[in-house]
Amino acid sequence: MSTDDKRIREFAYQIWESEGKPEGHEERHWEMARKLAEAEALAPKKPPKATGSKAAGKTATSKATEGKAVNGKTTPAAKAKPAAKAKPASTPKVVPPGEKTAEKKPRAPRKPPAI
Repeated sequence: MSTDDKRIREFAYQIWESEGKPEGHEERHWEMARKLAEAEALAPKKPPKATGSKAAGKTATSKATEGKAVNGKTTPAAKAKPAAKAKPASTPKVVPPGEKTAEKKPRAPRKPPAI
């Protein structure tokens, strides 16, 4: 059995379980599983994320001596993290291909309040 067949079998089983293990839906589950496996195979591979932070590799001794004189030499202090980027006020709406965007009409200026 190939790796693809095993993956399809796993997907079909997960689908079957998620639907409450119904009887008589095998063909639909297998077809859904085949499509999922194909999509997974075509998806770009992401490199695995690194576990831990940069500081995780430092020892307790090196953390304790950071920024202090050790053997006549000063060790560099920890650098401050850069500020997080602000998100834009509004993100543009994604319009599917072939559909027109609904253009907004400009607002009329407000009238001053009557005194």
